[in-house]
Amino acid sequence: MFQNIQGLIKREKSALVVWDVQEALVAAIFNKDEFLANLTRIIEKTRGLGIPIFYSKITPLPEKFESPLRRASGFGKFEPGDVVKEVYPEKNDTVINKNTASFFIGTNFELMLRNAGINTIYFTGIATEMGVETSARHAQNLGFIPVIIQDAVSSRDKEAHERSLKNLARMMPIITTNDFLKME
Repeated sequence: MFQNIQGLIKREKSALVVWDVQEALVAAIFNKDEFLANLTRIIEKTRGLGIPIFYSKITPLPEKFESPLRRASGFGKFEPGDVVKEVYPEKNDTVINKNTASFFIGTNFELMLRNAGINTIYFTGIATEMGVETSARHAQNLGFIPVIIQDAVSSRDKEAHERSLKNLARMMPIITTNDFLKME
């Protein structure tokens, strides 16, 4: 649906999100090798263009303060591990600890984007149908332009991942790694 987004997006007003690319999650996805290869290329290109990179890290709250649903599911005890070494943050990247499926709740992410004049957010990471979709929808509701890089998002559940991409394509641009790499 969003075939021509060139006029809307400016490189200097863009940021890349690397969503929850932590050891336990990467180990469980269905397309690990392809995902990491694409994400590595995207991050390299992003750094070369001087586009800011934001890494999210799952940071569970102390169990006493987790929501009752998260406690009941056992998620509060989940140990995601660190960002995988293949795409580990560098000095100029920003790492934001978060404890919800939206990058905008309980963090200063929105404030940082607005302070820097950023209006376009490229999304990569895990899991497509959870945090990536939630944050992309939230971004759009806040007036940002979310762009999903379809072969640089993943999940342990391939069917849910594909369903999420199909839903998101109705609302926002979905591109490939190769499309992103063509950016100048």
